[in-house]
Amino acid sequence: MYTLYFLPSACSLATQVVLRELGQEVTLIDKQTVESFTEINPVGTVPVLLDGDQTLTEGAAVMIHLLSKHPNKMWPDNDPVAKQSAIQDIMFANATMHPAYSRLFFAANSIENVELRNQVFEAAASNIRTLWQVVEDKLTTYHFLGGEHVSAADIMLAVYSRWGEGFPVDINIPPKAQKMIDHVLSMPSFATSLAAEQGENALVNAV
Repeated sequence: MYTLYFLPSACSLATQVVLRELGQEVTLIDKQTVESFTEINPVGTVPVLLDGDQTLTEGAAVMIHLLSKHPNKMWPDNDPVAKQSAIQDIMFANATMHPAYSRLFFAANSIENVELRNQVFEAAASNIRTLWQVVEDKLTTYHFLGGEHVSAADIMLAVYSRWGEGFPVDINIPPKAQKMIDHVLSMPSFATSLAAEQGENALVNAV
C-alpha cells in the first residue's frame, strides 16, 4: 500500500496514473489539507510517495522507483539500451517539458504588467511548441515514446499538455504527439485518477 501526496491536476497526477497501471493500491492525500507539509517535503512540492518507511520525492525519481520495483511493460528492465532511453524520456518530461510549462504559471502569478506578462507567455509557448516538435520527431516509428506500449514519459507529457488550456497562448501540439496524448487521456487509469483527485475515492484499489 502506497500513500501519495498530490495537488489536483499537478504532476503528481502522472504518478497516480502509473500506480494504477502497475495495479497498486494507493491512499491519496491532498497536500493542501496538510498544515505542515514542508515537514514531509521541505521543498513543498508534489509528488511525495510513502513506500513503507521510505519517503520519496522528486517526480522522476519516484517514477523510476515504481517502474523498477514492479514488473510492467513501461520499463524495459532487461534491455540496457531501451532502459537508458526510457530514463532519458522521463527526464525530458520532468526536467525539460515540465519547467517550460511552469513558466506560464510563473508569468500569470508573478508579472503584473500585462504587456510584459504576455511577452513571457508567448516566449514560454514558443519554447513549448519547440519541445512538442521534439516529441513529434521521436514518434516516427511508434505511437508511443516507449515503442508499442504507453510509457511513463507519455503519461507525464499528457498531464503537462493539459496545463496550457488555462493561458492565452497557442501551443499547437503536432498530430502524432496529440494522438499519443489523446490515447493516454482516454485510458481508464487516467479517468479514475482524475476522479480520485476530486475526492470521489479516498482509498483506491488500482486495477
